[in-house]
Amino acid sequence: MAVSFNAMVGFVLITLLALSGGPVNSEPTQDKQALLAFLSQTPHANRVQWNASVSACTWVGIICDDNQSYVYSLRLPGVGLIGSVPPNTLGRLTQLRVLSLRSNRLSGPIPTDFSNLTLLHNLYLQGNQFSGEFPTWLTRLERLNRLDLSSNNFTGSIPFAISNLTQLTGLFLENNGFSDKLPSIPAGKLASFNVSNNKLNGSIPASLSKFPASSFSGNLDLCGSPLPPCKPIFPPPTPSPDSPPIIPVNKKSKKLSTAAIVAIAVGSALALFLLLLILFLCLRKRRRQQPAKPPKPPVTTRSVVAAEAGTSSSKDDITGASTEAERNKLVFFDGGVYSFDLEDLLRASAEVLGKGSVGTSYKAVLEEGTTVVVKRLKDVVVTKREFEMTMEVLGKIKHDNVVPLRAFYFSKDEKLLVYDYMSAGSLSALLHGSRGSGRTPLDWDNRMKIALSAARGIARLHVGKVIHGNIKSSNVLLRPDNDASVSDFGLNPLFGTSTPPNRVAGYRAPEVVETRKATFKSDVYSFGVLMLELLTGKAPNQASLGEEGIDLPRWVQSVVREEWTAEVFDVELMRFHNIEEEMVQLLQIAMACVSTVPDQRPAMQEVVRMIEDMNRAETDDALRQSSDDPSKGSDGHTPAAESRTPPSVTPTP
Repeated sequence: MAVSFNAMVGFVLITLLALSGGPVNSEPTQDKQALLAFLSQTPHANRVQWNASVSACTWVGIICDDNQSYVYSLRLPGVGLIGSVPPNTLGRLTQLRVLSLRSNRLSGPIPTDFSNLTLLHNLYLQGNQFSGEFPTWLTRLERLNRLDLSSNNFTGSIPFAISNLTQLTGLFLENNGFSDKLPSIPAGKLASFNVSNNKLNGSIPASLSKFPASSFSGNLDLCGSPLPPCKPIFPPPTPSPDSPPIIPVNKKSKKLSTAAIVAIAVGSALALFLLLLILFLCLRKRRRQQPAKPPKPPVTTRSVVAAEAGTSSSKDDITGASTEAERNKLVFFDGGVYSFDLEDLLRASAEVLGKGSVGTSYKAVLEEGTTVVVKRLKDVVVTKREFEMTMEVLGKIKHDNVVPLRAFYFSKDEKLLVYDYMSAGSLSALLHGSRGSGRTPLDWDNRMKIALSAARGIARLHVGKVIHGNIKSSNVLLRPDNDASVSDFGLNPLFGTSTPPNRVAGYRAPEVVETRKATFKSDVYSFGVLMLELLTGKAPNQASLGEEGIDLPRWVQSVVREEWTAEVFDVELMRFHNIEEEMVQLLQIAMACVSTVPDQRPAMQEVVRMIEDMNRAETDDALRQSSDDPSKGSDGHTPAAESRTPPSVTPTP
């Protein structure tokens, strides 16, 4: 009986150990309840929609630890949170390391139960309307690396106890109402510091004098290095104007001679002149040496800018970049899949993907691994309101064959767009890149797939009353299965009539060269050029088309007119059999699209229908010949590719 009991106990222990040692995939139940309580008690826009029926670790803005046992990071920047932070909600996330509520409209004091977040490393609350004195309980969060309370309504003094935060690398308190003297904060690991635009007074502590003057500007009563030196508190007494200067009298002479009096007067005058001259020169020298108050730089993706030079930079480089929270706002569209904020984007490593006619595109890899494309626009002439209205229209376009616009940023000096990253690259790179011996040709089925999916994307834009305006092979992006999506759509209204005439060279409809105004019909023309590019394998601005200055549509027409139709098609297509008729059909559709008369071009919806009819006809033929090998001739042998002479094509006007 004892043996049986011991065996049972051993079995239970082994079972428990096995269970405890297995993979853990638990739900952070307590953290989930705290988050739901916070969201239910805080007014907010509909950008945050947490589904209580799924794990909190899948929610927007939430990152859990590897075992999904607690919430590691909470980032809700610019999501329209309004009012005070309810107590007993976020303060219950005791395992939290990163908290970002920046660029919302939160107000009132910060809840004191934030003091429970003892593991917090980064706290970003800038760009809100928080008020009250500096929360002294913050000085107990000794693991803080970065603390940003800038652009709020805090008042009172900055406590000396802030020196307890010995792990701080960044402290940002600018654009508040802090007053009194600046405490002597040990520099320690502090690499970024800003208290500009407050009401501080007194001298700058020596431990903080290493930071630039811009870190202290806007405090009228603050002085000392790196600002101008402070005036002495007790200036030396000056003699009363009523009392004559004491002049030593020679005991042997009761009265000075006239010559002595004149010498004394001249000497005094010279001494006074020299003193004034020295004072003037010192002031002039000081003005030259004193750095001018730098203008507040625009918020830019420094890592994106640095990518042009093959480098990256950190968030520290753009500290204090804006006094207005609205300028710091990265605006996301509803239903987005990303939870990062502008600060994350600034820290991202980046590389240049290409410089196009509307701006430069960068591949940005964020710290948590998310990859996006950031387009930095140039020559934008519209106002902020007009820009936002255009973005609102473009952000609503949702289609499998349209690269979604996820977010945008507007400031005086920077206009940024954020798109999904398409890992397979562009049609231009696939079609024209590396045509050496080791190249895998782009087969006919994939070319047809790309043509049809791109046509569907452009047609979707036209249904939504959006003119693409910049159709070219580098703006047709691919997925690994070669399904295509169009990008860079609808941006022409941002540039006005100043659009340079060389934009979209080779793809422009004839009427656009004169009017510089894109239309739905000019989009059809550009897509027709794109189809010719797929058929011929030639770039539309290629100089070797036969004669200098000729464009791709005219080159194709000239070849077809001479009945050399076979010479039109890409040599890489010649190795595939039984596709000649389909190539000619697509060529006929393309030639209709590039008609010089806009009214003779079909609508994009009609182009989609014609390409789909080609696919259906191909499917029907395959079904009818299902018992035969379509690659074989009537004698069972594979015919030579040269023998497949395509039928003639009638050139369009």
